[in-house]
Amino acid sequence: MRYSALLLLAGLIATPALQADVKTDPKAPVTAVTTVNKELAEVAKAIEIQLKSRDPNIPIERVERTDWKGVYMIVLSGGNVIYASSDGRLILRGDMLKLEDDGNITNLTENVRTTAIAKQLAQLKPADTIAFKPKGNVKGVVYAFTDVDCGYCRKLHQELQAMNDLGIELRYLAFPRGGDRSPAYQKMVSAWCSKDRKQAITDLKTGKEIPITDAAKKGGPQPAGSCGALVDEQYQLGINLGVNGTPALFLEDGRSIPGYRPASELAKIMGITPASEKPALPAPAK
Repeated sequence: MRYSALLLLAGLIATPALQADVKTDPKAPVTAVTTVNKELAEVAKAIEIQLKSRDPNIPIERVERTDWKGVYMIVLSGGNVIYASSDGRLILRGDMLKLEDDGNITNLTENVRTTAIAKQLAQLKPADTIAFKPKGNVKGVVYAFTDVDCGYCRKLHQELQAMNDLGIELRYLAFPRGGDRSPAYQKMVSAWCSKDRKQAITDLKTGKEIPITDAAKKGGPQPAGSCGALVDEQYQLGINLGVNGTPALFLEDGRSIPGYRPASELAKIMGITPASEKPALPAPAK
């Protein structure tokens, strides 16, 4: 069975050209180190040629060695990872696991993925999301790719107060599942362009209607720099991160939580202890 490169890497966008993790100075004397770096650069180039011959827009960010001799890791946009032989003709999809001496198993692929996701989430401006902050201290942040017509997204919104009470800030990112010609897209562009975004998205998630803007009625993409363009950007980010359903939740450290979770379960995953469950202080010594 044959797979096209676009199918293999569905939903990803182009990023800067592939780079080896170490640049070699051509004038430097040939040593064991520079020889190794040169070999990696040659392997990276071979892999790039093979992948980009299938699709020139495959978003390769870097190529690295792995502990598995002859197998190289290719990091793609959004933290997606695939593996390849040195000539780029054999491709592996999936996670690489390391069996540790102490009996534990380390997911090496997941470590790369979460680090890359965390970096991208950190670049988001909270003002570009629709953020619901707790009144007190923020103990953690949940990013939620959402669709206003999604049933479980609406159910998650019902957990909003409980999340805030636990010190969890919820930041919504737009992900209209039907794309930029769907009714949900029109509603979400209108919500992101509303004077009161939080009220607008709350109305939509409780079955109420809001005014649809003229720009939203035209579908996407929205004009660059406009409030509606935020919906396009966040939708593309979701695709890059592998989102294919809503709600799709991410934590600041890059961990992903697929699907709906109640506030109490989110708090447990995040290591947040409700105030009512905190252990009592020991009695003072007599």
